[in-house]
Amino acid sequence: MEDEQSFSDICGGRLALQRRYYSPSCREFCISCPRLSLRSLTAVTCTVWLAAYGLFTLCENSIILSAAIFITLLGLLGYLHFVKIDQETLLIIDSLGIQMTSSYASGKESTTFIEMGKVKDVIINEGIYMQKVIYYLCILLKDPVEPHGISQVVPVFQSAKPRLDCLIEVYRSCQEVLAHQEATSASP
Repeated sequence: MEDEQSFSDICGGRLALQRRYYSPSCREFCISCPRLSLRSLTAVTCTVWLAAYGLFTLCENSIILSAAIFITLLGLLGYLHFVKIDQETLLIIDSLGIQMTSSYASGKESTTFIEMGKVKDVIINEGIYMQKVIYYLCILLKDPVEPHGISQVVPVFQSAKPRLDCLIEVYRSCQEVLAHQEATSASP
């Protein structure tokens, strides 16, 4: 079963949450951010090139124009490949673990997998970001030395930064999967 719902991020931008229910023990959540705006890309490019043209008229050196074009293209490629994330996915399978995937605008993907044996809990935490209190979903990892301790806090959906209403939807579903996992591991 799959459904899609619209939410907003902490700055008011649009986000789309796709939920896929494969079974009671397997769920996938995909948050999609808006694609790169052609208007903003054109505005930045024109600003850099106009500034370079202004310097060219003062200095009359054509290297400035060539450098501006080269720097703009390198900056755009770097932004698309290392910064702009189009989609973040959380896949939770009770018998295996949790997989987090970030898909960049260039097509590059970054995946992190956490074994279920290392997961203590999935919680909604709060933090301070740009003079605001925001909420974020995170995975608590068990401390291998102390059974009741936490060794690490792994934030989820770091780029999209969805608001609390979206996080609650994902949190509830994750708790259902974790409860199903505990029930199946407790039964003989």
